[in-house]
Amino acid sequence: MEADIQSIQTFAQRLLENLEKVIVGKRQTLEQIVIGLLCQGHLLIEDVPGVGKTVLARSLARSIGCSFNRLQFTPDMLPSDVTGVSIFNQATRQFEFRPGPIMAQIVLADEINRATPKTQSALLEAMEERQITVDGTTYALPLPFMVMGTQNPIEYEGTFPLPEAQLDRFLMRVHLGYPMLSDEIRILDLQQLRHPIEDLEVVAGVEDLQKAQSEVKKLFVSAPIKRYIVELVRATRDHTDVYLGASPRGSLGLYRAGQARAAILGRDYVLPDDIKYLAPMVLGHRMVLQPAARLRNLTAEQVVAEVLNNLLVPAGEISAPHSN
Repeated sequence: MEADIQSIQTFAQRLLENLEKVIVGKRQTLEQIVIGLLCQGHLLIEDVPGVGKTVLARSLARSIGCSFNRLQFTPDMLPSDVTGVSIFNQATRQFEFRPGPIMAQIVLADEINRATPKTQSALLEAMEERQITVDGTTYALPLPFMVMGTQNPIEYEGTFPLPEAQLDRFLMRVHLGYPMLSDEIRILDLQQLRHPIEDLEVVAGVEDLQKAQSEVKKLFVSAPIKRYIVELVRATRDHTDVYLGASPRGSLGLYRAGQARAAILGRDYVLPDDIKYLAPMVLGHRMVLQPAARLRNLTAEQVVAEVLNNLLVPAGEISAPHSN
């Protein structure tokens, strides 16, 4: 069972080039977004306002011809504002389901940490099971389905930190950051007359995406790399500065993301470098540090970096058998 690396790489390159027409100078972050898309994972974008988080989500949906909805989370939002409600129709004498904004293929959950825990929990079933339940009736969500959650890392007033169970549903946490000076000047030029997203075309259909997602899963991962992934995740649980380490879902996320990154780079096997690169994004948000570590301003990413430095890199055969 061999993966069609060429089709995955072609899909990724077309998508990246299209996104770069709108999101300037952020190739690395865009690659991370595409990795999440290929893994059928959800993404948490943590960054300051105004750097293009909403535009990125809209551009992604438009590029692959997917439906898009934006959820602006607020403290007074109810779970039914996310999932939808059943309304009694006087004419038919029956309840009718009015779908909420979660019923889309790409959903932007803007400022997700502003909603109360009860409303945040409405996303849990949708993100994990790809379905929602309203008044005892289950409704399947459209496929492909991806939630892109955003939160502001600076402003904490009036926010409700996402619980560990919610954070664990996100495959990766990524950052856009401010553009470089030359890139910011280019943004001014691009948006002088109209926003470039208005001219964005569909460069790959839903069928292309689903084929690429299926092919990624076939990518070869050697036994030493699998062991390396699990040892890395287990090391986060045993670290003295960590109160709660990464879950087995973190191991699976790292495994899938490694396959996607290798395919984008044109390889049919995963290298330790793929795992090292992705580990801070896949594992960082899944860890809870000890209070003493937080007082020292230690970050989860620093802990992951320390674990990586102390872990032996696999030395066995890691390429696919036919690649030799």
